[in-house]
Amino acid sequence: MRLSELAQRVGGSVEGDGDRELDGVATLARAGAAQLSFFVNRRYRRQLTDTRAGAVVLAPDDRELFAGPRLIADNPYLAFARAAALLHPLPVPAPGVDPSARIHADARLGRNVQVQARAIIEAGVHVGDGAQIGAGCYLGEGVVVGAGSRLAPRVTLLAGTQLGARCLIHPGAVLGADGFGLANDRGVWVKVPQLGRVVVGDDVEIGANTTIDRGALDDTLIGNGVKLDNLIQVAHGVRIGDHTAIAACVGISGSTVIGRHCVIGGGVGFVGHLEICDGVTVTGMSMVAQSITRPGVYSGIPAEEARRWRRNIGRFHQLDELARRLLRLERTSKDPHE
Repeated sequence: MRLSELAQRVGGSVEGDGDRELDGVATLARAGAAQLSFFVNRRYRRQLTDTRAGAVVLAPDDRELFAGPRLIADNPYLAFARAAALLHPLPVPAPGVDPSARIHADARLGRNVQVQARAIIEAGVHVGDGAQIGAGCYLGEGVVVGAGSRLAPRVTLLAGTQLGARCLIHPGAVLGADGFGLANDRGVWVKVPQLGRVVVGDDVEIGANTTIDRGALDDTLIGNGVKLDNLIQVAHGVRIGDHTAIAACVGISGSTVIGRHCVIGGGVGFVGHLEICDGVTVTGMSMVAQSITRPGVYSGIPAEEARRWRRNIGRFHQLDELARRLLRLERTSKDPHE
């Protein structure tokens, strides 16, 4: 694809040779003459100077740092992501059902669906047009998979799970397992039936080996455009708002509500029954022990506003010196008649 065509399709402008032909993307260090790269971090300025890339995506303020063909965009990383998708399109799955797949007679498959080897599809399942069911997937009774969604190998959607359109579920993810609901009878744990479902919106991505439990009574809800990384635990009755992104190894306890357009760093823990408002960012390895009612950045154990957390950490590192100063003051102010 010519650089000028890429720029038009990703919303940028070209400086230099707009007819440069590009067939892929790569890092600044590895890109060749037919590849597009990007520059957003000035720590890589040396790599930008030495790169052999056919063209580079840059912000307007960085245009003078590269003499070759340039794609100028206000958000270079976003423009690069869109360009990469154009230059490396996903393969279109060939429709058809592998002979080793087991599909119940009451299941309904839309047009142009692909079902790979050893997939199991139970009664009452509805798979939308153009969906792809990977090898070894299991779809329990009454599962709905929206049009254009893709299930990688070994995805498990247990009974009643509903998946929207154009979702991408990575290997090993489990949606709809029982939540961890137990009542204690004089030291003996009694299982509480988990009667809800998992309901996932459109354009959601769920990472490898992430688990989303069905609700105990109400459904577990994942909004439109949510992006979940690998190895995340979403407990029963959790609700995650539209376009929230959550990094790996996060644990969300039952009945927690996370708002829209939130960003949750890796390894964050949430106590149950919390409400997190829209527009909240929680930095990695924080512990959220109370509800958050104001948008902003939160950090720490327990999590609090990041500015306050940083001030407290700074003071913590001064404790030893402060203690010595206090001891000196006590010695100089001590009453000599005592």
